[in-house]
Amino acid sequence: MNLADHLASSLTSKVLDLINLVKATSEGLGFPLYIIGGSVRDLMLESSIKDFDLTVEGDAIILARALANKHGGKVTAHTKFGTAKWFLPKDLATESSDTLDLVSARSETYKQPAALPTVKTGSMDDDIRRRDFTINTLAIRLDGEYFGELRDDLNGMDDLKKGIVRVLHDNSFIDDPTRMYRAVRYTERYGFKIADETLALIPEARGLIEKLSAQRIRHELDLILEEWSAATALTRLDELDLLKPIHPALYFDKTAHVRLGDLHTYRGLQHLSPWNVTKGEKMNASDLGWLLWLMPLSNEEIASLNERLHFTADLLASLFAVSMMFKDQSVFVGLKPSECVERLESFPVNAVEAIGYVAEDARVKERFDEYISRWRYIKAHTTGNDLKKLGIEPGPRYAVLLRHLRNAWLDGEVETEEEEKKLLDGLLS
Repeated sequence: MNLADHLASSLTSKVLDLINLVKATSEGLGFPLYIIGGSVRDLMLESSIKDFDLTVEGDAIILARALANKHGGKVTAHTKFGTAKWFLPKDLATESSDTLDLVSARSETYKQPAALPTVKTGSMDDDIRRRDFTINTLAIRLDGEYFGELRDDLNGMDDLKKGIVRVLHDNSFIDDPTRMYRAVRYTERYGFKIADETLALIPEARGLIEKLSAQRIRHELDLILEEWSAATALTRLDELDLLKPIHPALYFDKTAHVRLGDLHTYRGLQHLSPWNVTKGEKMNASDLGWLLWLMPLSNEEIASLNERLHFTADLLASLFAVSMMFKDQSVFVGLKPSECVERLESFPVNAVEAIGYVAEDARVKERFDEYISRWRYIKAHTTGNDLKKLGIEPGPRYAVLLRHLRNAWLDGEVETEEEEKKLLDGLLS
């Protein structure tokens, strides 16, 4: 099967121009050049391509340096893995990236279950057979007269058409237990099904999850939480008993499903990702997913979970905050705006926004939304310099006076600068 026309119609002109440049240099070096894996899978599914790299049956570092010498840009090389990143000159940058990853075809072997693989330069046969699922083994050749030729050694196209996620061999999950999480992510993203014989391999590999490092398992969960199908993926992981082996506190019940589902419905309706632009708060999609997922947990459970997953300091602080606020939402009912602000300003903004997404009481939601969008920006017009000009000695009194003035604005007690000045005169008299 030749996919030259499909490539031409699916890729932008900038990407095609870049491929042609790499193709020409690769041909000159005698290196067969391929697109392989997820890029081909998504091309065949007519989905957007998130990650784009090129694989050569040869030395990717030599190819990258030859490209930089001829066309400009810089190269960083990772000799251990035979990979290189070409930082593209401005005129070659594509719509989605200013870098291009080049990878040497390689083999991978596992010395023990759940360990990182030993990587060696290899052939395309090796590279195809090191992959996780048959749908990720498809390769399109790009060099010379072979341009557009599909290589499908393991019947990946058949599984792709049938919507089946299938491992390449019976030890796949034992070699790399993270593949179980990727299998669920792909099935929920595309509406696919895990092959029965692949599902049957999960119980034997489940006990190896505890051997995975915090970085490896958290990375897989981060990727799941960035998906529009995060809620259904977490539900499926819970059904397959792939959450509690990570940590006993991890689960995904109906309540959590509704919360995460609401978030993704909201984002879909607003055509946004991964933050609500109208509130001006940029939030990493996976971080928001963690906050929504874990807020019912206690601080003790979150601390214990952190020992397993090693959250970033900012995310951990936000997790502790949402845990506290989630249990005490009702205290915000009836509070004046100034009282809400004084409580909420001690918490990370991300945590406050996450609670605002899930608050069931409309009065609570309104207060959290107002804090995010308006209240936290309200300040007194009077400044510390103004107080100094009035002869007030710098010190703690400044903060007391300025907070009093800000609270008056928040609670509608003053509405003009003149009214603020009168209030200040009264406080100083």
